[in-house]
Amino acid sequence: MSTRTSTLDTVVFGVDVQSGDVRGDAPSYAVVAFDVRTAPGAVRANQNAERSGDGEHVDRDVVSLRKLRRLIDRERPAIVATDNVYELAADKDALVHLLRELPSETKLVQVTGAERPEPLSRVASRHGVPYGKKPMKEAEAAARLAAANVGHEVSAFTNTTTVKVSRGRSTGKGGWSEDRFTRRIHGNVQGKAREVEDALRGAGLDYDVERTEKYGGLANAVFTVEARPGDIPVSRLRRGDVRVEIERERRDGIEFRPLAKRRDRVIVGIDPGTTTAVAVVGLGGEVLDVLSTRTADTAEVIEWIVERGRPIVVAADVTPMPETVEKIRRSFDAAAWTPERDLLIDSKQHRTREIGYDNDHERDATAAALFAFDHHEDQFERIARKVPATVDRGEVIARVVSGGESVEAVVDDLTEDETTEEEEPEHAPRELTPEEKRIKHLESRIDRLESHVEDLRETVSTKDDRIAEYERELSETRREERREARERRLVARLERENDRLERELAEQREETESLEDKLERLKTLWKLDHSNFADVAEGRRDLVPVKVIEQFTKGAIEAADGSFGLAAGDVVFLRDASGAGRSTAKRLAATDPRVVLRQGGLSDAADEVLFEHGIPVGPANDVSIQEIDELAIAPESEVEAVVADWEERAEERRRQQKGAMVDRLISEHRAGYDEAGRADGTGG
Repeated sequence: MSTRTSTLDTVVFGVDVQSGDVRGDAPSYAVVAFDVRTAPGAVRANQNAERSGDGEHVDRDVVSLRKLRRLIDRERPAIVATDNVYELAADKDALVHLLRELPSETKLVQVTGAERPEPLSRVASRHGVPYGKKPMKEAEAAARLAAANVGHEVSAFTNTTTVKVSRGRSTGKGGWSEDRFTRRIHGNVQGKAREVEDALRGAGLDYDVERTEKYGGLANAVFTVEARPGDIPVSRLRRGDVRVEIERERRDGIEFRPLAKRRDRVIVGIDPGTTTAVAVVGLGGEVLDVLSTRTADTAEVIEWIVERGRPIVVAADVTPMPETVEKIRRSFDAAAWTPERDLLIDSKQHRTREIGYDNDHERDATAAALFAFDHHEDQFERIARKVPATVDRGEVIARVVSGGESVEAVVDDLTEDETTEEEEPEHAPRELTPEEKRIKHLESRIDRLESHVEDLRETVSTKDDRIAEYERELSETRREERREARERRLVARLERENDRLERELAEQREETESLEDKLERLKTLWKLDHSNFADVAEGRRDLVPVKVIEQFTKGAIEAADGSFGLAAGDVVFLRDASGAGRSTAKRLAATDPRVVLRQGGLSDAADEVLFEHGIPVGPANDVSIQEIDELAIAPESEVEAVVADWEERAEERRRQQKGAMVDRLISEHRAGYDEAGRADGTGG
């Protein structure tokens, strides 16, 4: 029975060195595109294509290493197969570089094994693949083997991928617009990071993210995604303010992973029934796995066994073998084992005493497999002693036990290496004539020149694309600069308008405050002029408002005038009348009060000024002043009495002043007359 359950349904490249060496100059490679889908082959320019009878399509060509890489990039095959990966790379570093440059969906496969590869002829013979010594034949054999899932994938990277979203340009070194420029870049990085995160979340991928926050957004965001680059719905990007880089995580070394999961030869014990139990035992007698199920059918049981190994022997614990077990045995073409009589429970318990199991069915299946191993153990050891180290021991045991072949015949068959083809004499090629050598030389030169021309065309195309990209970036930058210039002009205009409005607002606030002060004064005056003071003296209408000045100083007078205003005809109460001079008295006299009620004595100078201005002054103790909040009132009659008393005293004071003035004039006249008489000699 074949160990391969399926083949690839896609294009596979087989590659082998045609001439030269990758460590030298200009190696060439034989390339075979093997396509089992009957689609046109991958090597488009080659005319040596053929279609086999079973629908396979094979293309062949000889190309340089550079052209081979371009061919892989263009066609993106599922597998690039070779018998030795170091025919494509000079060393491990070059191999890592090659693996990094391969398309994400393309695998590099070494069909001859892992670190210690076998000869390609032996691997091809083992799997029934046509083989020839020429490079093109070896390339085709490698392609067919890889298409049949033979070989090891070469990997230098894990399945973890890093997606880094970062700034695509420097934020600059200064300038009046640096903050706006930096904020724009960081904002664009943040927006792109959100797009990447939405794409990863939409694809259902597991990821971790580290963000570096900066002014206006993000400086970068690093996503660690558990997937290959080809499975991530994000592309590399480097345009304008943002750059997106995708990098697979590097392994410590080079890893070789088999394309098909290895399934070693095993012994299987089965206990059928309502609950089916299966036990898998290795050729060394170790229990590899146990299953018990009430729901799985025969096909599911077979699939479970296939995933764990290739049975050599299928065993049961009863005789004869149940029909279900026999059916499974025939599906694997394995040998059968049953005991001479049904195994006793004590025997099964004793044989499985060191094995863990969940129920009696698992115990019975495990016991059947272990007793089958005990039966064949000596045979396995004899076979192992006869098998060379380079031959698969499990394959020999399988063919001897289940197929009845001899050990020697199987070993000879597996180690046969197409010696017939090697020993067949080959006709020596005839010597080329000088003209033929010249033609061959020119054809080789033409191929090199054509390859060089193609490389130059690709270089020109790449540079044209780069120039176009730069022109797009330049155009975008210019548009951005124009937009920023318009924004700057708009901002400047708005700033000027804002300054103007702020000045107007300040002026309005000052005017409002002035009007509010004026309103408060008017309210106070209105209260003074219109209050009927009903809460003070109900039924009395002979009250007058009194305006209180705390001290007889200019500051106090100004404060009172600013607070409630001083007008002609006011009754003024000086709470402290001492200390005022002539200028202070003149300031008070300028308001032309009706009367000044004082508490404390006036200075002579102040009293003289008020008297000269005809302003009555009287003691506050003669008036019953009552203060209510910021207001004060006094009886009109008492105020009039103070005024009348002052007028009497003022009249007496004026008479005294007149008498004193008359006496002074008489005295001055007499003094002048006497002085004149003495002058003319008539004076006595």
